[in-house]
Amino acid sequence: MGGIAVLAKAAGHRVTGCDANVYPPMSTQLGAQGIELIEGFDPAQTKLNPDIYVIGNVVSRGNPLMEEILNQGLPYISGPQWLAENVLQGKWVLAVAGTHGKTTTSSMLAWILEYAGLAPGFLIGGVPENFAVSARLPQAPKQDSNSISPFFVIEADEYDTAFFDKRSKFVHYRPRTAVLNNLEFDHADIFEDLDAIEKQFHHLVRTVPQQGLVVANGKEASLQRVIDKGCWTPVEKFGTDADWQAANAQGDGSFNVLYKGKPQGRVAWNLLGEHNRMNALASIAAGRHAGVAVEVSIAALTEFKNVKRRMETRGEVNGVTVYDDFAHHPTAIETTVAGLRAKVGSARDGSRILAVLEPRSNTMKLGVMKNALPASLQEADLVFCYQANLGWDATEALAPISSKTQVHDDLKQLVTAITQAAKPGDHVLVMSNGGFGGVHQKILDALKEV
Repeated sequence: MGGIAVLAKAAGHRVTGCDANVYPPMSTQLGAQGIELIEGFDPAQTKLNPDIYVIGNVVSRGNPLMEEILNQGLPYISGPQWLAENVLQGKWVLAVAGTHGKTTTSSMLAWILEYAGLAPGFLIGGVPENFAVSARLPQAPKQDSNSISPFFVIEADEYDTAFFDKRSKFVHYRPRTAVLNNLEFDHADIFEDLDAIEKQFHHLVRTVPQQGLVVANGKEASLQRVIDKGCWTPVEKFGTDADWQAANAQGDGSFNVLYKGKPQGRVAWNLLGEHNRMNALASIAAGRHAGVAVEVSIAALTEFKNVKRRMETRGEVNGVTVYDDFAHHPTAIETTVAGLRAKVGSARDGSRILAVLEPRSNTMKLGVMKNALPASLQEADLVFCYQANLGWDATEALAPISSKTQVHDDLKQLVTAITQAAKPGDHVLVMSNGGFGGVHQKILDALKEV
């Protein structure tokens, strides 16, 4: 919704917005764009008399401002529908869907198109460091300053659209290029099981034209089931035994790109982990469909700077490094910890990982994924879990790794425990999909006092 606000402001509208507990980087981005942010949902905001209210999917019946909008019969629309009607219409939309990696892959793809001079618009659920903003309208390409780019990259979320539209957001986007990164069970608050999510992904596939392209993870049986339900579009797969493959990966993050078994070049960057190689392959394939030569995409990725809150270093004090990461699903947690382990080396070499976890997503709060947490944290040397506002017992769930785990429901006590345990050479990995009470800076400040 913050990104949509940025796009609306860039299109010439006066934009105000309201929410509760907005935190960086989105709060700072909105302020930098001159967008008025109002705390809370006071019904008196209707006196602003806007032309239309764009409603986010966290707003439900009972919200005082929403009730006033309904009572007065005022015009409203969902964010995805507003976007489809006012920004995406007539554009070559490149949509990136999947349980994991949407933000990073969307950022890679937008940067590939930008590097190639195609000046795309984009809407991404994070802040790509190559752009420093999460959204922008299509720009004039370098080679033709009199036209506007037809390309728009969007992070395509399967979560429902709004309380009055229970379809997945991505069915509004009608992409010409659709990336299906992966598909696992998530969003237990709105989906009963994996089959229900696969059905929504199939709805997305049904909207891709015959002259489009579906780029799919060849390692995911769930995505093959989605395609088997019906697909009228060419499909290119990435991963093992697929059209696009990564080979000869090295510890510095670099790897070779193969297309149909033929070498295409080598990505030389410092992003680690198989998940980032898969994200890169998907973005290269999508970029090729939009007309970007593979060698240009590889050169672009060599200059890719990642996304804020994706293994972002927040600071170092007394030899202890603190990272921020968005991981909140067990698979993402496991992948993130493994990526950091590959980067820093083993504990035997003096590089301990202190994992700090806030189970904050709706799915995690419901406890659906709690039994998968111990395995996802196996590679961490110490685990600190913040269990405030949970509907289940984190101590019980993490019992299989209790010897290295502490659970706290007080943020100050959590920070104290982390700083008392930390020693020079340690890596503190904070994982949450929220602001986590500014715990990153609190840890860094506390380390200065030790």
